Amino acid sequence: MEDIPAPSVLDVGCGTGMLSEQLLSVFPSCHLTGIDLSPAMVERARARLAGRAEVHEADAERLPFHDGAFDLVVCNDSFHHYPDPDRAAFQMWRVLRKGGALVLGDVWQPAPARVVMNAWMPLSHEGDVRIYSETELRAILGTWFQRVRWSRIGLTGCLVVASKG
Repeated sequence: MEDIPAPSVLDVGCGTGMLSEQLLSVFPSCHLTGIDLSPAMVERARARLAGRAEVHEADAERLPFHDGAFDLVVCNDSFHHYPDPDRAAFQMWRVLRKGGALVLGDVWQPAPARVVMNAWMPLSHEGDVRIYSETELRAILGTWFQRVRWSRIGLTGCLVVASKG
């Protein structure tokens, strides 16, 4: 990103806009766009970002942007909410320019806990769909992205960086 004077950044599942706000402090010259499916989250993000970014109500599985529109796509703590993760991964890949990257942070659990959590999720009414293993995330993203790097973060998180060749 340092080599791009005014990078275009998309925050998928931006929620209240907290990550978008941090991105703007690190990359003040970037053109940042956030999307979220929840009208309440979009409203909160717009208030937090106060016109420093565009925020739209949109579905991660149907991104309303042109192919190659962004240099960077970030998706933090929302991938486990998507009913069709393969479609969401394709959409994030589609809107990235060649050479762009997806940075995805999400919840992670070791196998025994993940099995229990995934069995419980349909009953939770929180909108959670599935917690993915490293292997599952690599397979989902690896369908579209040329390079997928996965790292465990703390006890319950993971960070994935996927590059579009």
